[in-house]
Amino acid sequence: MRAIQMHAYGGPEVLGLDEVPTPKPGGHDLLVQVHAAAVNPVDWKIRSGLHVVRYRLPWILGLDASGVVEAVGPEVTRFAVGDEVWSSPVHNRPGTYADYLCINEQQVALKPTNLSHEEAASLPLVGLTAYQSLVDMGDLGPGQRVLIHAGAGGVGSVAIQLAKHLGAEVITTCSSRNAEFVRDLGADQVIDYQKERFDEVVEDVDLVLDSLGEPAFAANLRVLRRGGRLANITLDVGRHVARYGRSLSFVSLVGVLAKLHLWPLMRKGVQARHVVKRSNGEQLGTIAKLCERGVIKPIIDRVLPLAEVQEAHRYSATQRARGKIVLTLGR
Repeated sequence: MRAIQMHAYGGPEVLGLDEVPTPKPGGHDLLVQVHAAAVNPVDWKIRSGLHVVRYRLPWILGLDASGVVEAVGPEVTRFAVGDEVWSSPVHNRPGTYADYLCINEQQVALKPTNLSHEEAASLPLVGLTAYQSLVDMGDLGPGQRVLIHAGAGGVGSVAIQLAKHLGAEVITTCSSRNAEFVRDLGADQVIDYQKERFDEVVEDVDLVLDSLGEPAFAANLRVLRRGGRLANITLDVGRHVARYGRSLSFVSLVGVLAKLHLWPLMRKGVQARHVVKRSNGEQLGTIAKLCERGVIKPIIDRVLPLAEVQEAHRYSATQRARGKIVLTLGR
């Protein structure tokens, strides 16, 4: 099968299109013929080497997929050959930049019937991240106020739609060129981060979905009401690795996480958590139903063929994509 393999750590040029053996499904695995995958910032951060985790090279990246079940392991009970499915696999078993992918059935759900494979591939990772931040950790409900940073990005664009569905008042940050875009998604208040500080125009927020990381910790705390919640989805791992090296950066990041969890609680009674996407087929099923009802719509910046993955990584690293970048496998 074809697969994009990372042969070394470095720039996009370390990614190559290779022929590799097709994987064989284990007991609870599905063998999925991938029709489309998506590029996420974590992909190029891992590729660049500015990440704590090191993989055994060559390595196939990719944490979003939509495709068709080709074969099932002997212990699979929830899916059958021919099912159209979507998934965001676990971080230690990625590999969606390929013709075929083996994945545990617990991490898979039926694809939304109203979406193409390209549309569906854009949603699993960001959809699960938004859902686990706003619902699982954030307990967001009607009448509450939520601040969603980077509303035009992959997670932000889904989180705005989900938060409006939950009945919340949505505040978001973005550049001026994306202001109308995020309003169309459902944002009630838009803050142009290039012209004003969010902590000077917002107060008494129930929940912050933070994709800015350490530089915004203090400002996030200022805008939260006493007893509010802070869901952080970003740590500047690359900066820590560049400064301290891979081993010592692990220690420094533990310190950052301790500060994130304890400082808001002591200062303001704020419950703060670093949210790392969990692969969850049941939640993907819930998100699929929301897509079919039109509550959540995919936001795709561009679709590129698998062979143009280097260009996809370059564009993703500019952090200017509106929504997601999708790789199609031409099926």
